[in-house]
Amino acid sequence: MMIPRPSSSQFGALFAICAALLFSSKAIFIKQAYALSPLVDGTVLVALRMASALPFFLIIAWLSRHQKQRLSRQDWLILWAAGLLGYYFSSWLDFMGLMYISASLERIILFLYPTLTVLASSVLFKQKLSLKTIVALALSYGGTVIVMLQEQAHTPHNHDFWLGASLVFASAVCFAAYLLMTPRLIRQFGSWHFNALVLSIACVGTLVHFILATPAPLQLLAQLPTQVLYYGIALGIFVTVLPTILMAQSIQRLGPAHSAMIASIGPILTIILATIFLGEYMNAIQWLGCALNIVGVLMITLAKKTA
Repeated sequence: MMIPRPSSSQFGALFAICAALLFSSKAIFIKQAYALSPLVDGTVLVALRMASALPFFLIIAWLSRHQKQRLSRQDWLILWAAGLLGYYFSSWLDFMGLMYISASLERIILFLYPTLTVLASSVLFKQKLSLKTIVALALSYGGTVIVMLQEQAHTPHNHDFWLGASLVFASAVCFAAYLLMTPRLIRQFGSWHFNALVLSIACVGTLVHFILATPAPLQLLAQLPTQVLYYGIALGIFVTVLPTILMAQSIQRLGPAHSAMIASIGPILTIILATIFLGEYMNAIQWLGCALNIVGVLMITLAKKTA
């Protein structure tokens, strides 16, 4: 009896699940690294992540260089702006925010970025929001506020809670702005070449930031526990390079709508991982807020992909 071979769509679903799981582990690695040494902050850790990822993205950029079309200087300027905003500055804000809030809440706030692109498009292009979109926005933001208020009520000693939440939300805003800049660039550069270039630019910007912000960067790195370096490498390879490739393969096989639907399990995976590895806990009200957030964001994401 012959065993049927997995179809392309089955591989696509598997790639999307694996990518979501790897992306979801990001906050876990960050939180565990922060707990190892007071020398570790967002700037240090994001630099370790990007330094580990840079060689891989440079290789991909070189191998995919034939995809690009004729490019203007404006195209290159927009590419640099997109890389610095969408992956360098956005990542730095996210890593800094995780110093003050839970991994679960961070993932839920970041998950709002599709709603931000819809709101920005409505303002920039004077597009009227449909009733379905308004309901989806109410669900996503209402659910997020529920989770935030519950966490803040249970951690009254954390005076930097709202700072952390604001930094992560600012990260989502930066990434949403990046997404608005990308459609033309992807057509101009080709998807693989664009992703490799934009992430390479982000890596370079992050490393320059680290060098300028740290009085003695090499000395600081030498003082870090070895385990922190391992976490930085894991963040670069297993949370940045590998899931980026897997998600691209999933979209190629399933299309963006179905890949987005599968990726919506990301916040739930982060919460489960945070419970297991960080000892975090969400009560029933927070789980309700999380569910509202996911439903609202998924309504908007699928509406955009099928429009």
